[in-house]
Amino acid sequence: MAATLPAPAAPGRLALYLDLIRWNRPAGWLLLLWPSLGALWIAAGGFPGWHLLAVFTLGTILMRSAGCCVNDVADRDFDRHVKRTAQRPVTSGRIAPREALAVGAVLALAAFGLVLTTNLATTAWSFVALAVTLVYPFAKRYVSMPQAVLGVAFSFGIPMAFSAVRGGPAWELFTSGGAFSLQAAWASVPPLAWLLLLGNLFWVIAYDTEYAMVDRDDDLKIGMKTSAITLGRFDVVGVLASYALFLAIWTLALRPLVPGWLFLAGIAAAAAQVVWHATLIHDRTREGCFKAFRLNHWLGFAVFAGIVAGYTFA
Repeated sequence: MAATLPAPAAPGRLALYLDLIRWNRPAGWLLLLWPSLGALWIAAGGFPGWHLLAVFTLGTILMRSAGCCVNDVADRDFDRHVKRTAQRPVTSGRIAPREALAVGAVLALAAFGLVLTTNLATTAWSFVALAVTLVYPFAKRYVSMPQAVLGVAFSFGIPMAFSAVRGGPAWELFTSGGAFSLQAAWASVPPLAWLLLLGNLFWVIAYDTEYAMVDRDDDLKIGMKTSAITLGRFDVVGVLASYALFLAIWTLALRPLVPGWLFLAGIAAAAAQVVWHATLIHDRTREGCFKAFRLNHWLGFAVFAGIVAGYTFA
């Protein structure tokens, strides 16, 4: 009689937590990181210093991980009907929703601790960023283009980067009567930052629509709203137009500021990737759309590298 093979051991809690925060899929936090670091370089007119570089790098990883926890709890009843997400730890019941939220809270508090080492204006803006992050998972039930809400959430590192570099001393944020001045906090972020946020929002719409194209059939069955469904047969055109708007806004906004020609080389490298993505998503296959989404961080890196090279080698 053949010996019975032992059942594979269940993953430990640490392994489940790492799966919960998508630790083995760093593309998610890289998509947030490159525009935030690019904004740091622009705000500082070059290298922003090791402190801010560490704060925004670690903070991006922590907040993206916390966002995954909230998103999985909010979407647990929907995810079980989607092939790609059915085995996520919360959806499959291996982690309880309350436990996932506790993990997310710890990660968010750690990120907040990093923000506290910057200045008061950036700390104030972090609450706005947190609010948008918490709203996004529920936007998919009510908003036809929830990718736009995600775009704001994924772009909020940009105004926070400007605030971290340019925000003045804490006393400047208080009135003579001792009350916190929202106007002073608003003034810590220049119009350029909001323009870059707008441009980056179009990039998020582009790559998250590619992501939504992967799950379109499942999302239609369960009544989830996505840009891929809203755009319908114009989905590919919408993705490419969003890419074009992102690159156009960042190029026009930054060309007078970033010295040298290497910035334009970075933009050109990003544009070449857009052309490649067009070939990947043209037939709307799951494999092609998911590959395009997964590789978007290289497009963001090209723009960031152009900014750094422009300041470094001018």
